[in-house]
Amino acid sequence: MLTGSIVALVTPMDQTGEIDFLALKELVEFHIKSNTTAIVAVGTTGESATLSVDDHVKVVERVISYAAGRIPVIAGNGANSTSEAIALSKLFTNSGIAAGLNVTPYYNKPTQEGLYQHYKAIAESCELPQILYNVPGRTAVDMLPETVARLAEIPNIIGIKEATGDLERLKELKALLPEDFLLYSGDDATGCDFMLQGGHGVISVTTNVAPVEMVEMCKFALNGEADKALAIHQQLLPVHTNLFLEANPIPVKWACSELGLIPNSVLRLPLTILSEQHQSTVRNALIEAKLLS
Repeated sequence: MLTGSIVALVTPMDQTGEIDFLALKELVEFHIKSNTTAIVAVGTTGESATLSVDDHVKVVERVISYAAGRIPVIAGNGANSTSEAIALSKLFTNSGIAAGLNVTPYYNKPTQEGLYQHYKAIAESCELPQILYNVPGRTAVDMLPETVARLAEIPNIIGIKEATGDLERLKELKALLPEDFLLYSGDDATGCDFMLQGGHGVISVTTNVAPVEMVEMCKFALNGEADKALAIHQQLLPVHTNLFLEANPIPVKWACSELGLIPNSVLRLPLTILSEQHQSTVRNALIEAKLLS
């Protein structure tokens, strides 16, 4: 059972937009040294929507190789096409990853029955453990707790990343799901409260820039030490908030570059680097959170 601070890892690129594998290797080492619980490779923060399938697979394979068994790796394997998600799941089966993170299909707005059939088909196509990912603010579809409960009956669907930021949703999920079904927050701003109210961890954007602090916050929250957890949460709140001034991962890539964790903040089009008007705000958030002097 993976609990605590799981990083939704950025995918570093060179000035031409090609994958910077040396920087990727250094990021993996950085998170191992920081005691991050696990790495999500090529989730949506890793620009899964704009990487080719070939690049997607290469990045996951390299992260597994760089990790060398020292930290669990979860691979983004979602798509708005069920057949594509199945193909990725099959590719990653027996690759050494701990699970696949499977975002709800975006743009085509399936019904709840469509979501159920989508995930059922993926899970039944392979033995890879699957973590559902619900982020209606990005996908225009909300997977309801009743649908999650139906899917939880499928043996290799083991958890959900719930990114609504709605703590009432957590209560609904807990009432419907078995105790061993993993509940991860996908919203840094409410992640601490999510864990204090019974969640198992956070799949985090902020962990890219504050891994040590996020590990500590999650440890305290999972132990029920609310005062200590909330103190760290308050320290990081400016970062939680301002890393979403523009569409993720635009601000977090800029922040990683500002902290010297990656050489630059290049993204693949149609995403562009953080607007100049927001750069000072993100920089000040890093300073306020004591991540940058």
